[in-house]
Amino acid sequence: MWRAGRVLTVAERSTVRFCSSNPLKPSNSSSSFPRPQAEKQRRKREREKAILSTKWTEKEAVAYTAHTPPGIKKDTSLPFPSSYSPDYVESSWYQWWEKEGYFSPEQHEKLTHAVDRTFSLCIPPPNVTGTLHLGHALTVAVEDALVRWRRMQGCRVLWVPGCDHAGIATQSVVERRLLREQGKQRQDFTREEFLQEVWRWKNEKGEEIYHQLRRLGASLDWQRACFTMDPAFSRAVTEAFVRLCDSGLVYRSEALINWSCALQSAISDIEVDSKELSGQTMLSVPGYEHKVEFGTMVTFAYPVEDYNGEVAVSTTRPETMLGDVAVAVHPDDPRYQAVHGKQCRHPFTNRLMPIITDPMVDMQLGTGAVKVTPAHDHTDFLLSQRHSLPRITVIGEDGTMNSHCGQWLEGVKRFDARQRVVDALTERKLFRGKKDHSMALPICSRSGDIIEPLLKKQWFVRCGKMAKKAIQVSLTSEQIFHLNTSKSEVCNVIDWCISRQLWWGHQIPAYQVELPDSPAKQEEWVWGRSEEEARQRAAVKYGVKPEAISLTQDPDVLDTWFSSGLFPFAMLGWPQQTADLQHFYPNSILETGSDLIFFWVARMVMLGVELTDQLPFKQVLFHSLVRDKHGRKMSKSLGNVIDPLDVIHGISLERLQEKVKEGNLDPREQAVAMEAQKKDFPKGIPQCGTDALRFALCSHKMQGEDISLSISQVLSCRHFCNKMWQTLRFTLGALGDGTASVEALEELHPLSSMDRWICSRLYSTVVQCEQNFEAYELHTVTSALYSFWVHSLCDVYLEYMKPLLDQTDHSGNRARQVACSVLYHCVSTSLTLLSPFMPFITEELWQRLQPFRPQTAPAAASLSLQPYPTSSQLAHWHFPEEERDFLLVQEVIRVARSLRAQCGITKEKPAMWVECSPSQAQIFLHFGPAISTLSRVSCFHLSCLQEGDTPLPIPATPPPKGCLVGVVDHICKLHLHVQGVMNIDKQITQLSQRRHKLIPKLEELLSKVQSPDYLTKVPAQIREQVDSKMSALQQELKNIEDQLKVLQQTQTAE
Repeated sequence: MWRAGRVLTVAERSTVRFCSSNPLKPSNSSSSFPRPQAEKQRRKREREKAILSTKWTEKEAVAYTAHTPPGIKKDTSLPFPSSYSPDYVESSWYQWWEKEGYFSPEQHEKLTHAVDRTFSLCIPPPNVTGTLHLGHALTVAVEDALVRWRRMQGCRVLWVPGCDHAGIATQSVVERRLLREQGKQRQDFTREEFLQEVWRWKNEKGEEIYHQLRRLGASLDWQRACFTMDPAFSRAVTEAFVRLCDSGLVYRSEALINWSCALQSAISDIEVDSKELSGQTMLSVPGYEHKVEFGTMVTFAYPVEDYNGEVAVSTTRPETMLGDVAVAVHPDDPRYQAVHGKQCRHPFTNRLMPIITDPMVDMQLGTGAVKVTPAHDHTDFLLSQRHSLPRITVIGEDGTMNSHCGQWLEGVKRFDARQRVVDALTERKLFRGKKDHSMALPICSRSGDIIEPLLKKQWFVRCGKMAKKAIQVSLTSEQIFHLNTSKSEVCNVIDWCISRQLWWGHQIPAYQVELPDSPAKQEEWVWGRSEEEARQRAAVKYGVKPEAISLTQDPDVLDTWFSSGLFPFAMLGWPQQTADLQHFYPNSILETGSDLIFFWVARMVMLGVELTDQLPFKQVLFHSLVRDKHGRKMSKSLGNVIDPLDVIHGISLERLQEKVKEGNLDPREQAVAMEAQKKDFPKGIPQCGTDALRFALCSHKMQGEDISLSISQVLSCRHFCNKMWQTLRFTLGALGDGTASVEALEELHPLSSMDRWICSRLYSTVVQCEQNFEAYELHTVTSALYSFWVHSLCDVYLEYMKPLLDQTDHSGNRARQVACSVLYHCVSTSLTLLSPFMPFITEELWQRLQPFRPQTAPAAASLSLQPYPTSSQLAHWHFPEEERDFLLVQEVIRVARSLRAQCGITKEKPAMWVECSPSQAQIFLHFGPAISTLSRVSCFHLSCLQEGDTPLPIPATPPPKGCLVGVVDHICKLHLHVQGVMNIDKQITQLSQRRHKLIPKLEELLSKVQSPDYLTKVPAQIREQVDSKMSALQQELKNIEDQLKVLQQTQTAE
């Protein structure tokens, strides 16, 4: 935090002297000069590397060994360990909080500072596909910080935990598990047998997820835990479907959907990944022995009937030409004016296909003429609706060509058929060429299969009407979206396919009707909350007796997003009018990842407004996505998905790699993931603890760019935990045995300027926390708290206090007593401020501070029940003049430390003269002891400059020769007397030798950079490293030159 001023000479002036009688330990000062960006990045990488390479010794791993039964309060009367250990700190507290019911909204009635305000939200229910990752940890850290803050404000708080059954994702992982462990496919089981296997998986993973949430310190109300396939929630899902059907918002129709041939199911857009291809690319596809070619455009010709010519069309999918029903051209394309209205003859099926005109055709793409395949392309499907074209499906659900293709292709896999079609076109002399073509390939995120657009009859939700209603309600409400997103963008108006061809999920409560004397089942459907209700509806609809009707329930299940879209109110008991629904709905806020705006948030908004006539939440807060330190998306196949518990407890590289082997990755992906782990975590992941992980996650800005999190950042926060730990050790030592009373905060009036400064800094920090918590700028809150604790409390006030504490503690030493009371309240208040982010360490330290609590202060059993500090509570500690004046004092200390660092002065304590104006002198007089102590000087003298005819109250004493001179501002200068403190000649020699070694290294790098082919032959990554090295060498040489200049001037002055 200390930066250097410039070096100048100075004249003689009058002085006043302050002396420090206690020697201080030397401190490593930072560099004296601002660093360029490349140098900052280089040093950052070095710090991260150094942090990660640190080997934690056994003495730092302290275990809590007291016998404390689960749910019983931890014994904090035991001796205070010498160093911070997450294992010790995080033991026992959560079980006690949970057993005491501190996370329940009913606890509100017991709070002495309770207010009549409710705060409710649901955790975005994690999928039971596996365990939580760092993205989930960010959600927990942010939401728990908000929840604990509101609870400490006295609000009635409800935060509901839950899990999502995640239909297609969970079914996929269970199928892979069964195949790996038993060698069986899903079809080898009955539906009931398979569902038993899925429930077994759900119970196992659900418990793991809940264990992770507890270890993350999430203050959830576990009595209200909710799973999307619990009986009560399933009833809510059925009720929602029936009501939407009754309102005409759910319908059944044939349309193009995303079909996964590997999963044999329709999938949602969020389960489709887009792979960008720049040209010809060979890719592995499930079910194919050899790689398949993609990224090419094939051109072939259709002969035109009754016309001496042809129309050439281009496609990336020649196998679908068997389903072509027309050729489309742009009406203004002059190349095809002569064939408007004519017909083409299909070379394989012999059917005639019209040549149609449509303004949506891109004349610049391919030949300007496009084949129309409505049954296998979304754009073509819309075109077929406009022109009333037939739709011929040529690819089946299993990904093979069907009977419409003819015997020569029937049963052939779609991508095998691709080459056969090209060969057949070539044989008929209709093939016109193939070239590279950039494209986006849709891939199933669950199976890796290529998505096949298929025509199928499915259930759909009409989103247009619901979206308009939701937008209207939101525009007339005070709902706030904390993201650069308009409310209208949240509601997607495309109709939503909610059918899924799965076994795991909510079976659609719709029934196909078979009427008496009907030859076969008709496409007639009814729905109901039960089969009996559906039967009664069918009887009324068709005018027959109920017992004469046969019903068959649709075997498909509902899209997972349908049930999760009900979560904000279904978790509270809807459709029943429960007390929870009345008290906590709408939710106060929804906090979730920005990637779920359309897939989850939009559907919750539409369903909430439609089914409850209210927006499901009053505010929406989106956070960024968590990526690895390289900026890559977290992916199991990349080996960069990190279990939060591995960061909390630490894990060896060997165990990390074992976990990869235990997963569902194929051998090739396993090898890639394990190699990545070796590179990123060569020594595994060190133990960081829950508090450090939470604080690190909340320290990132939530909106804007994605979060690139490195373990070194979390480890730095672990160092902060240790700083807090050592601060409390110091504080307890200063407070002694507790016989000296600590004054109540309301009655405490600081005496010295330093006391007033630290109190005012605490007040300002509380103001920052208040304002930024309300604005959901958590990264600003954590920054303010870190800055106060480390830079104000530890770096300044504690260092200032040390000489004061070393004095004999007489009962009449009022300054010492007040300083200790100030220290107590600074630490106690800071722990309370930090508690929402770091619940374990703050509880541990706060409990140990309680024996010193002022007798008039209200006692709370837990820090989590303490009132959150407010600016009004600390208003009498606001001293803006002291905060403003200390900025100048800090500049003096900064320049003094930088001068010491420039000349390599460590343990020695030279005398210092400060040349300043009379007004500045008044400030320095107030902060004199602090300047002497923090500047690490033996004596501190003031030398006032004359201002007009005002007499100087201080006798003139000029600084001696042999001083280093530094500039504080345009008036104030420092003189650090180093003569006799250091060997100037020796320091000049050492610096000159160092310069002599560095210059050839820099010249060598410059010659490389200036070579003609440097930019073309050297990879960008290597060039970046070279630039970083050059910047570092140039900066070090500049520092050496500046230091030599200072020393040579000092040498001349002598």
